[in-house]
Amino acid sequence: MTCQQKKYRMMLCAGTVSALSALTGCGSDSDIDAPFNANLKPAFLGAISEIDYNGATDDLLTAGLGKTGLAQATPPSVAIPLQPTAAELRRLAIYNNYRAIVDVSVSGGFGSLYGPNVDAQGNTAGEGKIAGTEYIAYADGGGGRQNVTMMVQVPASFNPARPCIVTGTSSGSRGVYGAIGSSGEWGLKHGCAVAYNDKGTGNGIHDLQNNTVHVQNGLRASATSAGSASNFTAGLTEAERQAFNAASPNRFAFKHAHSQQNPEKDWGKWTLQSIEFAFYVLNQKYGEPVPGTALRLRTIAASGTIVIGSSVSNGATAAIAAAEQDEAGLIDGIAVGEPSLQLAPDNRVSVVRGARSWLGTGRVLADYFTLANLLEPCAALAPTLQNAPFRALLVDTFAANRCNTLRNAGLISGSTTDELAASALNALIAAGWEPESNLLHASHYLFAIPNVAITYNNAYGRFSVKDNLCGVSFGATTPAGQPVPLPQQALALSFGTANGVPPTAGINIINNNSAGGALNDPLSVSPGTGQRDYNIDGALCQRELVTGSSTNARRVQQGVSEVLRSANLRGKPALIVHGRSDALIPVTFNSRPYFGMNRLVEGNNSKLSYIEVTNAQHFDSFLGFPGYDARFIPLHWYYIQAMDLMYAHLSAGASLPPSQLVRTTPRGVSGGGTVANSISSANLPPIRQAPAAGDQITFVNNVVTIPD
Repeated sequence: MTCQQKKYRMMLCAGTVSALSALTGCGSDSDIDAPFNANLKPAFLGAISEIDYNGATDDLLTAGLGKTGLAQATPPSVAIPLQPTAAELRRLAIYNNYRAIVDVSVSGGFGSLYGPNVDAQGNTAGEGKIAGTEYIAYADGGGGRQNVTMMVQVPASFNPARPCIVTGTSSGSRGVYGAIGSSGEWGLKHGCAVAYNDKGTGNGIHDLQNNTVHVQNGLRASATSAGSASNFTAGLTEAERQAFNAASPNRFAFKHAHSQQNPEKDWGKWTLQSIEFAFYVLNQKYGEPVPGTALRLRTIAASGTIVIGSSVSNGATAAIAAAEQDEAGLIDGIAVGEPSLQLAPDNRVSVVRGARSWLGTGRVLADYFTLANLLEPCAALAPTLQNAPFRALLVDTFAANRCNTLRNAGLISGSTTDELAASALNALIAAGWEPESNLLHASHYLFAIPNVAITYNNAYGRFSVKDNLCGVSFGATTPAGQPVPLPQQALALSFGTANGVPPTAGINIINNNSAGGALNDPLSVSPGTGQRDYNIDGALCQRELVTGSSTNARRVQQGVSEVLRSANLRGKPALIVHGRSDALIPVTFNSRPYFGMNRLVEGNNSKLSYIEVTNAQHFDSFLGFPGYDARFIPLHWYYIQAMDLMYAHLSAGASLPPSQLVRTTPRGVSGGGTVANSISSANLPPIRQAPAAGDQITFVNNVVTIPD
């Protein structure tokens, strides 16, 4: 750390000249070229854009769409789709990212229980537009290879006399607006600045055929002209790019998969940097002027500011990573939803729920995703799951072929397809998936599991797009599956429509190794079996990267070792909410053992409460679909409660609730119909300060006990 960086960090924490004595190796006072308490731009930040939004025609939270516009099924229009403006792309990005996080159906609670128009006190009025200023910049280690997009939104309601900051690290592999519907909305409604970042996985797409990339505001440019301003450019020489295109035309590189940075190892660092960015812009806006200079003082300091680390899914992972790494004490508390929490193996901790028990700290993401990638298409055929959501989209013949291949490999047993499917389902349960998540295997396999397994294995192993790991590439395809050029309109709008992980924005996963030629992965023919079986060869290859000893496997396993969490939250108060039915980030592998390890590591200093919610799963946005709506409740409702509870604790000293199971009631359907009932508060009991004995989650003698 340089002298200037040390000085900057100390300013954040102390904000007074008295901190100068704590610096070491900085030389004399003459080395400091500005008043010590001056507000200096962090060295990691590039040029900063600044745009004011009036809260009427455009705003911070809804891009001018309001509650009504966000709920519309039709996306906001673009005047010239081949030439969108930056403002139009921002509006599309906010629309799609918001709807990816929450259910926007009225019957599901949007507009009444939650949503932009539901204010901090729970009152509903207006459209929920929020005026303020938005600042965006790249953070980079030099040379533009990382270019992590960071954004700070400062609402007009921000009170510098009672400052607060909430982090909004993007979930999934989304761009910088990925947390707009979760911590972004909560923070803006409460008058807090929101510190976002895309954690180096953001929605960067390099069109290798035409050599175009995204720049910071979402517009497309040639990779040459964009240079170091590119959001992401694949690390290929021109000769390598030409050779790649000749072998596999019309393909794309994606930032999360192909940056060769293993970005997850730095998610905590970048979340902390986003907080530093927030302090900088707040003091530029509200800091006291230094007479006779253009400088501002650091009037708003960390010591007098409430800072909550937050977000959901792997954005929540980043918040927890930041808390673990927070040597400077920037973060005061943590409130997150459904995090992915990968821990080093440690058999001192165990988890017990009823008659089931699990020894150790769970499974790492690459392990359980590649296992699900193998078993789920077969398990989804189980007779008990015939009415599962989206089950009709599964091709039974392909899935049955997968079952047969798994049997031949000795991974499941049975004589009939029904028996094989039941065996695959039981294998998932035995591995740690909760039975409450059984109904989700079909939809998760169809929409999430292969995509994430492929992306993360590429990232962990730092593979280049030219490596075509496990024979996979990304590109547009015909209905029959053949690779074709992507329509340029889809690419032009991709900043606002894509989520950073194919299939997205018309770009699919392609099995280059399909017998007879490359095909869209689900339609491909596995060379090893000569059948359409959802590419069992590719699934086995992905699995070997986690369990095997090949050169590629060692690369992946090394990358995984770099992202493991310590479970030491440095005594910070923390709330984790997680749905028991989560089939994507199962509680058994993540929040449950993390809670135990935190108690083991921190002992009496632990201030973590774990809230597990029945009938809640990972994708609240799916609650608008039949089969999800009647069976599952919005975890978002409990995320909001966790944020409210943490803010009350930090601002007024209110007690945090103990760890507990919250027992919810699904909406169901009435009178034998098929339309789900409207949700109400009766379906959603609150997190309790004094849960019943049978609902308490405990940690005794290194055992986490979860109520049935």
